[in-house]
Amino acid sequence: MIIDILTLFPKIFDDLFGYSIIGRAIDRNLVDIRIHDIRDFTYDNHHVVDDYPYGGGAGMVLKPEPIFETVEHITKGLAKLEVPIILLSPQGRLLNQKIVRELADHHHFILICGHYEGVDDRVAQHLTTDEISIGDYVLSGGEVAAMVVVDCIVRLLPGAVGCDKSVEDESHVHGLLEYPQYTRPAEYRNEIVPSVLLSGNHDKIAQWRRQQSLLRTANRRPDLLEKAVLSKEDRLFLKNAIS
Repeated sequence: MIIDILTLFPKIFDDLFGYSIIGRAIDRNLVDIRIHDIRDFTYDNHHVVDDYPYGGGAGMVLKPEPIFETVEHITKGLAKLEVPIILLSPQGRLLNQKIVRELADHHHFILICGHYEGVDDRVAQHLTTDEISIGDYVLSGGEVAAMVVVDCIVRLLPGAVGCDKSVEDESHVHGLLEYPQYTRPAEYRNEIVPSVLLSGNHDKIAQWRRQQSLLRTANRRPDLLEKAVLSKEDRLFLKNAIS
């Protein structure tokens, strides 16, 4: 997989992408993350990338020219629309696991990090193929959002995580929050690990985990239950547990 990131602050990505799952994925040649400084495609002495908004108002707006030219440099020789071009923006689709899996199916995509007051709207209207937001709050720039998107996607690549099975049981993968996890010691400060997890009965453990996942979702994120695929047994369990 190839991920191109357009940013004003390329060094901000150095540490995150050098460690843990992303670092291992890079070392194993599972992903090639290419950071592009938008300023490299400016031609004035001061490498100006922003300007005052037409019509007045506070803040500065990223100019369209360096963004267009950076993307055109990356996609030169590629078929039109072959590579998704994504603007990280508070106005975009709200990121969820479904969108993450959708992006993970692509061999190559581009992330554009906005900054300052925003990006000239011609970028969104005539260059990008999608806009994505990581939440309903304000960030100083799209760099943090790009890190989130990359982390979510890379961990889905076969071989990126030590045990591929582990990513199948995480929160949100199946529309529910994950069940509680425990490890040694079995007793700590008078708190004991649920006995079913020590039983060795895999059917009972699977049932307990499913029920705990349902309960945790119902208590903490009941909105997720509206979209989750639930069996008759799931619904009956929730009805009895909540009533």
